[in-house]
Amino acid sequence: MSFLHRHVRIALVALSCLALGAGASAIASAGAATGTSGKAKAGTQAGRGHGALRLARRAVHADLVVATKQGFVNVTIDRGKVDSVNGQQLTLTESTKTQTYKTVTLTIPSNATVRDDRQAASLSSLHSGQRAIVVQAPKRTLVIARTPRSG
Repeated sequence: MSFLHRHVRIALVALSCLALGAGASAIASAGAATGTSGKAKAGTQAGRGHGALRLARRAVHADLVVATKQGFVNVTIDRGKVDSVNGQQLTLTESTKTQTYKTVTLTIPSNATVRDDRQAASLSSLHSGQRAIVVQAPKRTLVIARTPRSG
């Protein structure tokens, strides 16, 4: 398994754990704040299942500290809509389909792995309106973009 795949996998596991912890905390807080019976709680988010995955899918920015054999590394994840590409600068509006968090300009190293609609690509091939996720680890950067389906 390559260094990048290992760190992406670690980052996704860490993000899922973070989401699971946040979801469990929110559910516990909501349960403590209400006086409802156990039957009523079964219909809440806790009863729907896959809450951590749903929360991770909605994440638009994450700064993770990941333990490795050599120590700790920082991994950053940004997800949103491509606004523009100018040289090695990628301007991304961190957002979901319905909500915007903020706009960031990321410097993408020249050795980054870039995928555009599941194909190997260059940063300059990305265009405004595409959805993208950028995973930055200490030694590798991964940019995955896709063109949203029309309709």
